[in-house]
Amino acid sequence: MTRAGARLMVLAACASVLCGCDLSMTEQRKLPTYAPTSLWRDGTTARPLPAGVVAQGDLGLAAKAKHPPPVTAALLERGRERFGIFCAPCHGLAGDGDGVIVAHGFPAPPSYHIDRLLAAPAQHFYDVITNGYGVMYSYGDRVPPHDRWAIAAYIRALQLARRAKVAEVPDAAEHIR
Repeated sequence: MTRAGARLMVLAACASVLCGCDLSMTEQRKLPTYAPTSLWRDGTTARPLPAGVVAQGDLGLAAKAKHPPPVTAALLERGRERFGIFCAPCHGLAGDGDGVIVAHGFPAPPSYHIDRLLAAPAQHFYDVITNGYGVMYSYGDRVPPHDRWAIAAYIRALQLARRAKVAEVPDAAEHIR
């Protein structure tokens, strides 16, 4: 047998072996998530995360969530901008809970000027933006942590501005003219 004939025979043997294989990666034997199985002691295919595991980037996000940035004019301006984009459609520009979606039949959110929310710490607003609350869904995947703090600072500014008296404003007489 010639060398070319031997190669042809090896190639034919490989082709006959491989023709019985399904090389498609889309059709694999697998167990659906939460399906019952006897493979594991708990009887489910869903596996818990190992102890101490942390998703990549979560430690940095957790640190940002616990430590708000200092309140500056730039932070308040950013908060005003982000509030107008993400919050005002429901909460209204002044935070009274009278946004445009309420006019279209959606439930009215509470006003930021009620006693309960006046007494709430800024962390409460950060957490609500992050996780949602009541019928409000989470904005944690849409609003980065720094912007959540900026919005919380702006909400606090809205609350303070509503109750401010001209006599309490430093050098107010100069700015009234």
